[in-house]
Amino acid sequence: MSMDDLARRIAADLGSVQNGVHELAPGRTRRALKLDTGSGPLFVKLLPAASADRFAAEADGLDMLRNAGSFRIPEVRARGCTESHAWLALEWLDLHPVRTADEGREFGEALARLHAIEGPYYGLTRDNWLGDSRQENGTSESWPLFYAQKRLTPQLERVTASGLGGPLVRDTLAVIERVPALFLDYRPTPSLLHGDLWHGNTGIDADGRPALFDPAVHYGDREADFAMTELFGGFPTSMYTAYLGRAPLHHNAAARRGLYRLYHILNHYILFGNSYLREAERTAARLVAELR
Repeated sequence: MSMDDLARRIAADLGSVQNGVHELAPGRTRRALKLDTGSGPLFVKLLPAASADRFAAEADGLDMLRNAGSFRIPEVRARGCTESHAWLALEWLDLHPVRTADEGREFGEALARLHAIEGPYYGLTRDNWLGDSRQENGTSESWPLFYAQKRLTPQLERVTASGLGGPLVRDTLAVIERVPALFLDYRPTPSLLHGDLWHGNTGIDADGRPALFDPAVHYGDREADFAMTELFGGFPTSMYTAYLGRAPLHHNAAARRGLYRLYHILNHYILFGNSYLREAERTAARLVAELR
């Protein structure tokens, strides 16, 4: 099916008139369209039909974030499936990166408001995705146990399934066994987390409001989201100042920063290969040394 044919099919399912279709630059495993309709443009994400559950999970996560009310979240207009493609139609937002000090402050305050929303458990009642990796959830009353079993252990299993052994596997296993030692004086509140909070999944809309997309939502330690913001480019200093002014972290939060980074660095190694191997090894080795 051509992109024009697919766009016509999606427009018909939406009950909209197709005025134009533009294929956007592809991502690693997905394609996307800008679909101009009689009621405004839509951002339409595409995956193979067998991956429809990924878009169901994404739509659920976006709805959870929108209901929180602290960020601008693209509205889910519809999702569906053809013989060849699953699709998710989202409100088109004109976004630019978080750049200025004022934008950083707005983002930090919004993030603190998001994390103030508490859940009844750690985790989520359904699995979702971290990029292209399935993120196992389920619910738990113990955050250290959840993090060891549902975050680090699945990543380690993927690493070993790829054939890698050596220091990364040895040290990650040692970290998993010692996770509770990092929580002896700290029981985190189960906060609503975006779950994949690097700057590439954020922006500022045309009205100056901070926005989020591509969620991996669950309830957990807000330090996990905070640690993720420092990876892969980070945010303006004003974001961190504003967040900490509204929601100070536990006095020993720095001891857990590497734990939370390890999950995402392992995921990048799994998805993108050896360019992340040394960083993953260093992060795991440093954690083991700190836990002795």
